[in-house]
Amino acid sequence: MAKDHILVVDDEEDILVLLKYNLEKAGYEVSCAGNGTEALKRARQQLPSLIVLDLMLPGISGLEVCSLLKNDARTRDVSILMLTAKGEEKDIVRGLEMGADDYVCKPFSPRVLVARVQAVIRRREKPEANAAAPIHAKDITIHPGRHEVLVNGQAVALTRTEFRILHLLAQRPGWVFTRTQIVDGVRGPEYAVTDRAVDVQIVGLRKKLGACGPLIETVRGVGYRFQA
Repeated sequence: MAKDHILVVDDEEDILVLLKYNLEKAGYEVSCAGNGTEALKRARQQLPSLIVLDLMLPGISGLEVCSLLKNDARTRDVSILMLTAKGEEKDIVRGLEMGADDYVCKPFSPRVLVARVQAVIRRREKPEANAAAPIHAKDITIHPGRHEVLVNGQAVALTRTEFRILHLLAQRPGWVFTRTQIVDGVRGPEYAVTDRAVDVQIVGLRKKLGACGPLIETVRGVGYRFQA
């Protein structure tokens, strides 16, 4: 079976060497680019399975690279994991909204980054789960077909929107959803949901889930995720 190809994009040579070593050790084929222009060229020449993309690049920024790739029919399905300095919350949000699959903050652990790469690729390769299949997570059971949530075996009464948000998050544990992505995921003809309304829904959802409420984690400045 052919190895997954990872394109690493960073303007720091030490980081390129470090990531190339660790990703190759994990069994991936790795190529590197030192700037946005080179990254676009390499991605189009040899389509990677995933791009580890630094945001602070000379010339074309990582955000611009992400936008160009996601708006190109040839490369829009390539997974992107962003690298960013701590505290750049606006860039993280913008990156996720542009289509990035995950992000890792600098400074970072190479082992953690490799694990996040593996997780993104597993999600990419895994067939879509049956949307009607029950989800079991710790003490919570979600029955989509019955529109039912059980906590420690006891039914919890959720609104339609609360249920849809919980189901969306629980389908991809560990995956960070921005408020905009949550709105897009739960919106329907009868669902009037705004970005800020998501925060209100999450507060109510956590209260109803009781001791299991903390399973829905806040990612500061970004959005929410269900504990992996």
